[in-house]
Amino acid sequence: MNRLSRLLCLLACCGLPCAGGPAPLAPAINWVAPLFTKDNHRSMMLRGAKASFPTSSQVVVVDLNLTVFSGDAFNRVETILLSPAATFQPRMNLAHGDAGVRVIRDDLEATGVHWTYDHAQKKVSLHGGVRIVFNAEITGLLK
Repeated sequence: MNRLSRLLCLLACCGLPCAGGPAPLAPAINWVAPLFTKDNHRSMMLRGAKASFPTSSQVVVVDLNLTVFSGDAFNRVETILLSPAATFQPRMNLAHGDAGVRVIRDDLEATGVHWTYDHAQKKVSLHGGVRIVFNAEITGLLK
């Protein structure tokens, strides 16, 4: 092994960029990523059995458990999203996937595929195989 090859190997092992680009990160097992508000209250918690990092702008997660909190001192859980496979984009606070998703709230439970969660808007979009069960009283529906 010549000196240049050894230097490139050393740079790759240290995680420093080299001529071939940055060294890829190893997958994280039992990955957890908490997000907080400016006031240091929990905003969102992402968990996964395994997370890989194909680029610096996305995280591919196996067995995603995304918990959305109220973002205030009450620390109330507003929504839980469960998906067997998803991609999270940390810079945009977006999660999406083509695999199924289960959305759990106090007032409803929904399932579907081809989904997106936009944390800035706290909005879930389901684009296929949608099923929603409301856990709230609906009055005057049949009048």
